[in-house]
Amino acid sequence: MMKNAILTAAATLGLALAAPAAAQDGADGPVPTDLNILMWTQPQRDFAFPRMEELAPVRTIANGEAFRELPRGPGLDIALAIDGEDWTLDRYLEDQRAAGIIVVHNGEVRLERYRMGADVDTRWTSFSVAKSLTSTLVGAAIVDGHIESLDAPVTDYIPELQGSGYDGVTVRQLLTMTSGVRWNEDYTDPDSDVSLFNQVTPEPGIDPVVTYMRNLPSEAEPGTRWQYNTGETNLIGVVVANAVGMPLADYLSREIWSRIGTARDGEWIVNAGGNEIAGCCISATVRDYARFGLFVLADGMIGEERVVPEGWFADATTRQADIGTPGRGYGYQWWTFDDGSFAAQGIFGQGIFIDPARNLVIASNGNWPVASDAGYRERRNAFYRAVQAAVDGEGQ
Repeated sequence: MMKNAILTAAATLGLALAAPAAAQDGADGPVPTDLNILMWTQPQRDFAFPRMEELAPVRTIANGEAFRELPRGPGLDIALAIDGEDWTLDRYLEDQRAAGIIVVHNGEVRLERYRMGADVDTRWTSFSVAKSLTSTLVGAAIVDGHIESLDAPVTDYIPELQGSGYDGVTVRQLLTMTSGVRWNEDYTDPDSDVSLFNQVTPEPGIDPVVTYMRNLPSEAEPGTRWQYNTGETNLIGVVVANAVGMPLADYLSREIWSRIGTARDGEWIVNAGGNEIAGCCISATVRDYARFGLFVLADGMIGEERVVPEGWFADATTRQADIGTPGRGYGYQWWTFDDGSFAAQGIFGQGIFIDPARNLVIASNGNWPVASDAGYRERRNAFYRAVQAAVDGEGQ
């Protein structure tokens, strides 16, 4: 059991963390006490990431009675080269500090490994992988008739934003992070917006993120500038929750999670206002992240029912905004590659990579030594390319 600790806020991501009522002395790992999650030590993150629902208030994403087996296929022979040097799979997993990884090709598990005490039943925090699930709920709300269109003004669904920098900003521009509103996503700066936006005092009936975001000025014409903005994903969550009239976790469960064969409930951390942090912090097993990826590969169909509009994922997962990196872009809260593949990505190494052309899903979680680093990302991309090459090689 964990030592008693009071984790009142992980400011960087807006987490309202609190020690569980049943916490006792005699922890089996170091309990983080710093208010800033980026200041946690690596052992503290190792301890916390698979048990965030014990450290923070959550709302459950209930799974359903249907269960989707993931049959095991033949092992995949991967030739991985990084910076001109051959790497073994074990070296790659150690470099990434991967806790779990699964490769599903043509519906079969071709590779599955667990480390760092994790196993098939271990839930692990997603960080910004949650953004891609949140954006999918916008598509579901359109099908259900709760959101009129992506070109509807954000203020139609969050009237408290009227008279702010979000006047004239559309739902689509939130999804593509092109609102033009000022924002600072510097994780190393304690005075950045991403460090401060969830420290505001909640107002009755208003999500704390709305209280903060409505005070930010517009700097560019909506639709003309891309800028990564976690606060705006949280606004997307408010749009959906207000439109559908229920918490995000309940809506995700009803529309998707309970129907795609997930093995376990998910858990979604809530903020000081009691609302899900839409830009972060779903905890689920690596297999259930892969099952969500298979739902995406099926173009949002569950049986004969279309959960998102026809063509939704074709738009959501292709370049909608130029991020200034050749061969890559940003869709509706998905990172895109010009070869048609795309990914949900979270800090410290979380990811769901999807390649429709190869019928391929790779889900992984772990704990990089740093929150975000180009080197770790590029080595992960090299692994994705090696898996693609291995799959291609089998067809020759």
